[in-house]
Amino acid sequence: MSVQITPKPLSLNYRAIAEDFAELAVAAGAAVMLFYNSDSHAREKGDTSPVCDADLAGEAVILAGLAARLPDLPVISEEAAAAGAKATCGDAFILVDPVDGTREFLAGKGEFTVNIGLVVHGEPKIGAVYAPALEQMWLAGDHAVTFPVAPGGKLPPPEQRQRIHTRKPDQDGLIALTSWSHTDPRTSAFLENLNVKQRRMIGSSLKFCSLADGSADIYPRFGATMEWDTAAGDAVLRAAGGIVLDRDGLPLRYGKAATKFMNGSFVAWADPAAIQATLGARRA
Repeated sequence: MSVQITPKPLSLNYRAIAEDFAELAVAAGAAVMLFYNSDSHAREKGDTSPVCDADLAGEAVILAGLAARLPDLPVISEEAAAAGAKATCGDAFILVDPVDGTREFLAGKGEFTVNIGLVVHGEPKIGAVYAPALEQMWLAGDHAVTFPVAPGGKLPPPEQRQRIHTRKPDQDGLIALTSWSHTDPRTSAFLENLNVKQRRMIGSSLKFCSLADGSADIYPRFGATMEWDTAAGDAVLRAAGGIVLDRDGLPLRYGKAATKFMNGSFVAWADPAAIQATLGARRA
């Protein structure tokens, strides 16, 4: 007879941690914007993805802040990991992407974000997704909210933040999101078999946020992503009522040290209740 072991609860103040993440993301956004539309010394990393001075400046702000505010939580950050830092995680750990959408940043598009997420027992529980060029924050703690805030600015009080929730798809079809930089034939083939009335291209973790705030229905991703790319946006989407499913149809898990924290394919859905109906129609 198998015995199911329930993970031991962790004593974490989600509301306080969410505020810390939001404040650090806004501070990092100010550092990142110092390099926007200027020479940020772009270069390629070993995996051929781009990195620039803005990535490093934003990461330095976040890592220093986390060390001061949450010193007991392990942190896995994109640029530190790329530089060879040993990435370790426990029952709870933080994932950081200082500039998600570096290509969009370098192209002068505003669709890049600062991402900070907390994972607890493999699930994203807290997430701050900040778009400094758009001056907008999406935050998941006790629930999902969005609010305007300038880079380096002060967060508005809770009563001035807008609660967000995912939507049910329209009967005449889905609004699907794809990436500016990473759309591939598998994504197109997947969407061609669904009742999609509109496709929109959006950069970075803003795709998760657009699902979370009721602007779209589905975001499939069949190319490679890392956990720091998705954790914060995934947390916002789940807090707003959505879900991200892996290739086996299970909620996307985090802490995959065996694959160096790389995700497999996934599909993000705004309305979990619509998944079976949507895929059933696809198979019919």
